[in-house]
Amino acid sequence: MKKKRLAILTGGGDVPGLNSAIKAVVLNALESDYEVLGIRRGWGGLLWYDLDDPTTYDYYVKLLGIEDVRRIDRTGGTFLHTSRTNPRKVRADDVPEFLKDSGYGKRISEDGTIDFTDYIIKVIEHLEIDALIPIGGDDTLSYAVRLSDEGFPVVAIPKTMDNDVFGTDYCIGFSTAITRTCNMITDMRTSIGSHERIGIIELFGRNSGETSLISAYLADVDRAIISEVPFNFEKLANYLLEDKCNNPSNYAIMTISEGSYPEGGEIIETGPKDAYGHRKLGGIGEIVAEEIRRLTGQNFIYQKFSYLMRCGAPDSLDRMVAMSYGSLALQLIRKGDFGKMVALQEGKYTTVPLDYILTGKKYANVEAYYDAENYRPKVKNFMGVPMFLT
Repeated sequence: MKKKRLAILTGGGDVPGLNSAIKAVVLNALESDYEVLGIRRGWGGLLWYDLDDPTTYDYYVKLLGIEDVRRIDRTGGTFLHTSRTNPRKVRADDVPEFLKDSGYGKRISEDGTIDFTDYIIKVIEHLEIDALIPIGGDDTLSYAVRLSDEGFPVVAIPKTMDNDVFGTDYCIGFSTAITRTCNMITDMRTSIGSHERIGIIELFGRNSGETSLISAYLADVDRAIISEVPFNFEKLANYLLEDKCNNPSNYAIMTISEGSYPEGGEIIETGPKDAYGHRKLGGIGEIVAEEIRRLTGQNFIYQKFSYLMRCGAPDSLDRMVAMSYGSLALQLIRKGDFGKMVALQEGKYTTVPLDYILTGKKYANVEAYYDAENYRPKVKNFMGVPMFLT
């Protein structure tokens, strides 16, 4: 009797814990007598798979066994690799040569953007995949919703170090990002303190300021700017000058989300839009640093932690959540319970309808955990709140 076949892929930014989730899926699947295909480069692996070129099978698709995943959980990132490909919005310049004039794509905009969902479904059928497990953030999983709407069996796993997938309190990668950030802030104190300067630490975080908020809270920095609350340059500068004067070591530190913006200003974005409509963020911390120097005359140390937040092996919490999410995803598949995303809510593992992720945006809880007047984390009540203040 032919075995049922699953496929797993990872899309978007890499985070620690992806390999742990992949391993959990594979081991649980093999134990249940499924075959598992690993798709390289996320949705791009399916888009660039050429039905008429067998060499693309070896490059983009791999049958996964125990030996393939035995050691992968010891490192971060994703051994399947990743991309930000969006098959329903492929720019003309990004269309694989073999798909040009193939008849599969549907032009959906005047700028030449093409929807290749019909081809993705054709590849899935060709590979005889019975169910798919995509791991990603809201962008990657938005295309999983599209496939689910087309009737294909999907169970999704949320990951993003920003922790901003709607419908779950926790995403793979968040804990490790916070742990790395806190450790690096502690290390940065030696240089910032030695030179008696103001330290500005810029962190990833497009729509949600949780990385800045939670890192500032745990590392006990002086001020934290988050994506949800516009800030005033002069007020922030005065606060930091006061913090520096009140510190016996004569220095101050603040964190800032890359998606933050000043009152009356805009988010700092550069470069062209990606397949999901996002431009590259970053640089607000440097702008803040220069403005603080102009307003106060104080020297600064500006540091963008960037990819350092998401590299390296996962911490124990991300290992636990990733392994649990992978195991839960397999449980759903065995039951035939598709169109779901595994999730954590109020500290318990659960599921939500996959299309629920499209119904809202997840933000830091400003009212409960942030002093917007003084730009500081402030937990007003601990009783009954989630461990990670999400």
